[in-house]
Amino acid sequence: MVTTTRVRTDHDLQGLVQEELRWTPDVDADAIGVAVDDGTVRLSGEVRTFSERVAALRATERVRGVRTVIDDITVHPSPQGSVSETDVAKEVARALSTSVNVPDSIRAEVHGHAVVLIGEAEWDYQRAAARRAVQVLPGVLSVDNRVTLTARPSAPDARERIARAIARNALLDSDSIHVAVTGTTVTLTGSVRSWAARRQAAQAAWASPHVTAVDNRLAVSI
Repeated sequence: MVTTTRVRTDHDLQGLVQEELRWTPDVDADAIGVAVDDGTVRLSGEVRTFSERVAALRATERVRGVRTVIDDITVHPSPQGSVSETDVAKEVARALSTSVNVPDSIRAEVHGHAVVLIGEAEWDYQRAAARRAVQVLPGVLSVDNRVTLTARPSAPDARERIARAIARNALLDSDSIHVAVTGTTVTLTGSVRSWAARRQAAQAAWASPHVTAVDNRLAVSI
């Protein structure tokens, strides 16, 4: 009986993910395969742009019941839309320089059509802004964000302040989230109801001026 129930639930979840992909305007749902095993969703197939791949992942994470997402999607641009490595490098440099949230200390290396972000930032949101700025560009097939945060002093009340930030958040159940701080590294454990809540918890930790790393171990429960 347990196996039958799981198969039926997985089948329902597969349908919901496929429906959400079709509901997402910047995703060609017909090009993406969806397989589900006990709440773990595996996406496969080919898309034309890296931004479409990211959009497909985000759409899947929005579906209630998705515990884990395995990304087997490949980016394969059409020959008509091919962009040279030189053009990619120029567009990446322009995007980084014109983004108001990306500091001058962040720069990029372009290898073929793969972008590697390097340098330092004061805050995680700046690192995330750099990734968003380049992942939507034509010709970019992958983004490896290696930007580090500048060194910060630890604080004895960092754990308490992060816990209070999580408790204030309407999307989060603070009773199910445990915060541990070692130096300037935060570890989040426990469970949340959605991927959106998981990201919100991480953002609450990253907002601390005494954090340089967040180990997000929160499980997404059904």
